[in-house]
Amino acid sequence: MAESQKPAKTGIKVIVVGTGFAGLTAAIECHRKGHDVLVLEKFPELKLLGDIISFGPNSSRLFCRWPGVAEKLEPLSMRADSITLKSWKGETLYTQYWEGEDKEFGIRFDGHRGEFHEIVYNHAKEIGVKIRLGARVEDYFEDDKQAGVVLDSGERITADVVVAAEGVRSKGRKIVLGFEDAPKPSGYAVYRSWFSADEIAKDPDTKFFTEGGDKHIAWLGPDVHFIAGCMKKGKDFSWVCTHKDDADIEESWQLEAPLEDARKVLEGWDPIVQKILDKTPSPLIDWKLVYRDPLPTWISKGRRIALIGDSAHPFLPTSIQGASQAMEDGVTIAVCLREAGGPDRVQEAVAAFEAIRYERVKSAQKTGEQTRDIWHKADFEAAKKNPESMRLRREAWLLGFDAEKYAEDNYARTVEVLRRTGLDDISEARKLHVPDSTDGYTEFSAANGQKDEADKISTEAHAVAGTVIS
Repeated sequence: MAESQKPAKTGIKVIVVGTGFAGLTAAIECHRKGHDVLVLEKFPELKLLGDIISFGPNSSRLFCRWPGVAEKLEPLSMRADSITLKSWKGETLYTQYWEGEDKEFGIRFDGHRGEFHEIVYNHAKEIGVKIRLGARVEDYFEDDKQAGVVLDSGERITADVVVAAEGVRSKGRKIVLGFEDAPKPSGYAVYRSWFSADEIAKDPDTKFFTEGGDKHIAWLGPDVHFIAGCMKKGKDFSWVCTHKDDADIEESWQLEAPLEDARKVLEGWDPIVQKILDKTPSPLIDWKLVYRDPLPTWISKGRRIALIGDSAHPFLPTSIQGASQAMEDGVTIAVCLREAGGPDRVQEAVAAFEAIRYERVKSAQKTGEQTRDIWHKADFEAAKKNPESMRLRREAWLLGFDAEKYAEDNYARTVEVLRRTGLDDISEARKLHVPDSTDGYTEFSAANGQKDEADKISTEAHAVAGTVIS
């Protein structure tokens, strides 16, 4: 739909809490589909924070539907033609090329979170989405006729539906669960850094990163992996290091750490890794991977409040799908509300949203567990004999998916089931949307006649992603 073609007004009022990619996607898509949407963000101003973030083809197709957004993201995106996987000692195990993937699944965007976020945030404002900064939500409420939030100022704001998209510490979780639940340490953390590639380019041993196009390399070791990349034609450099960490996260999960902490974790690794560390400014971002106990539902009993993105389902970074699934959530709830036809049917739409999304997200979460176990528990001698076993899996059910079209095509049959079973029981409606692969990547599925890899996945990995070990 061209932005110049204003959609018919649905009369549905939506509050979105949070301006991350989940919240902004929900807001933009609600606006595009004719809903009256208000976004509330606790921070008084937005800053260019963060480092590398990845959007797979399944979410990047949404950027391409927002006029001008993909064109602005493109020059900021990593365009490496491959990723090279190495052992922690520097032995090359496998180079995985992306040739043909754009044609098969569509384009993807990987780049600086803050830069990408600024583009999407500005787009939301440009098309007329109402955003209130400095509006901290302290509580959620609902009744049979409306839902709403209470700000720290005491102000109460009501709507037909509230979308909680403020991350793993969302206060919307309390009204969904009926009690307060605190995030827990997963046993893992990620050191992260983003800086100018100037010094990388000056060193004869590392300048290859900046020559002949963007580069992407992953070093894999026992319970640790280190991924480095150069982008913007040799201008910027970024790296992340996932490692064991048993610290108590208490009330913060993103801290700062001295560079020396990463040196200790990576002691004895490939000399190229050491040279990258030499050129890295201190301090680092020390991002604790947190998890929540698995949620039996993402929606409130009154079916007027929905959790989306990390508020509902935190992802492991190794899934490379956290941001993409958050965006899929956002567009799906916007479609469901439009298909409902008006305010009288919003509870049905919220129930349909969860039914459509739940099983797909559960399986997508498992892909991160599988990739991390492949990398962190690698038998490098076996990998040398079968190097392709270390590759990143790229499967059509995950990457070739169009969440907007899927919701449009499947809303009616989902609601048909919900009207028969009632909105209190969504289990049968969920079964309509079980993906082709129910246990992460298809090649690990017992349905393919192979040993179910899900049985091997570590307890820690399940805990991080917030999934249930069955």
